[in-house]
Amino acid sequence: MSEPVLLERRAATALLTLNRPDVLNALDRATLEALAAHAEALARDAAVRAVVLTGSGRAFAAGADIAAMRQMGPAEAERFSALGHAALAALESLGVPTIAAVNGFALGGGCELALACDWIYASTKARFGQPEVNLGLLPGFGGTSRLVRRVGLAWAKELVLAGEPIDAETALRVGLANRLFEPDALLAGALAVAEKIASKGPLAVAHAKQVMQEGQDADVRTAHALERKAFGLVFATEDRSEGMDAFLEKRAASFRAK
Repeated sequence: MSEPVLLERRAATALLTLNRPDVLNALDRATLEALAAHAEALARDAAVRAVVLTGSGRAFAAGADIAAMRQMGPAEAERFSALGHAALAALESLGVPTIAAVNGFALGGGCELALACDWIYASTKARFGQPEVNLGLLPGFGGTSRLVRRVGLAWAKELVLAGEPIDAETALRVGLANRLFEPDALLAGALAVAEKIASKGPLAVAHAKQVMQEGQDADVRTAHALERKAFGLVFATEDRSEGMDAFLEKRAASFRAK
């Protein structure tokens, strides 16, 4: 039996690929557990400085596995939702930037998975949606909160309550996707940006990500206090000295995450 999620190292970038193309990478329990395990392992790997997540075949992920969910009762469904929340939270909380390279359908849990990444690059053929209401359900892996934060309340309500998908151009226009790529250029484009990130000061990148994550739900005074503290902390690092010295000496910096 093949692994539901593949992990490949591309220099300092980790490439995660959902690997159930025969079912459009539907998210079952094994896939969510594999995602969580990979995220936990990557969190311990200091050599990884960026993560790209994509899907095999013609879908990113076409939602949770409906066949697996069909016989669930309320308690089991809540446990399945908790597993999805835990897996996506493990991905979201990584100290390195995460990029979703959405190559096709990102529906239901697949859209929620993309939203757990720091930003989304999409193929021009991608389609996004939260169609759960068509099945008498609602998003169960964080979509009702992450989608609001990404695109605003009105667009989130339309996507969730109408249950109709949007194309890549619309996703770009409403802020769900950051950039669009032709299908053959998507993964290379995402990996190229990941490589650029890997060349930056990793401690500064980690602190900046953390401050933005925590500050988005805080009042502005608290957010500014978080920023001030992190700004002071990076001045105690060797990377800060190396970065400033390299700039003044007109050479490329060599950061060591120290």
